[in-house]
Amino acid sequence: MTEFLQWAMVIGVGFLAGFLNTIGGGGTLFSVPILTFMGMPIIESNATARVAILAQNFFAVGGFHSKGVKLPWPYALYLGLSALIGGVIGARLATYTDEHIYSHIFVIVMIFSVVMILFDPFKTKGAHEKMATRNQVIGVISFFFIGIYGGFVQAGIGFLIIAALSLANNLKLVTINYLKVFSAIVYTGASVVVFALDGKIDWSIGLILAIGHAGGGWIASRWSVSAGEVWIKRVMVVSIVAMAVKLWFF
Repeated sequence: MTEFLQWAMVIGVGFLAGFLNTIGGGGTLFSVPILTFMGMPIIESNATARVAILAQNFFAVGGFHSKGVKLPWPYALYLGLSALIGGVIGARLATYTDEHIYSHIFVIVMIFSVVMILFDPFKTKGAHEKMATRNQVIGVISFFFIGIYGGFVQAGIGFLIIAALSLANNLKLVTINYLKVFSAIVYTGASVVVFALDGKIDWSIGLILAIGHAGGGWIASRWSVSAGEVWIKRVMVVSIVAMAVKLWFF
């Protein structure tokens, strides 16, 4: 494979991953395997992909802002910091956990999260947003545990964030996705620093991948505002099923 085709493939995969990550989650299950297929060690692939994810989140935030979506402040900052603390703990615990077993556990958690979003068993649809102090505390605590999961695996963390904020605050999916990408800047930025200091990032590949991620994040953020929740849910279901199959069988 020529270098040009290799770069084109990385950008294309990055675009798809950035789009899915912004709408729901699971995009890293496309980008990391591609980098591994190209000969990069799995740890380095995971670290390098974080550079692209960080770029994607910055562009996604810009896309949501350009469409006039309001960011709950300072709630967004609290969520990001809580996930950051949990992420540090999760990364420390990751070396003691069997990844194969945890992948199966995650599939079960993911299916539960989708049921909460699509079928709304608590009948929150149509109700007002719940932004009282109690609900924000629940959200912040949830993000701490979500951060721990992110420290373990990272892939699919967006689905858990969507489920948590739907139940805790009854926010619209567009607002949830805005909060998701904003808070992700905090904990993803920290992980990039850690990986960079450890020399695990291939900056040339990471920046090329970031081009695709940034484009996918920008377009997905603006599209999701115009498309509405029905289409967001459809894209989520497709990506969730694909990721569940990969995690469970592969």
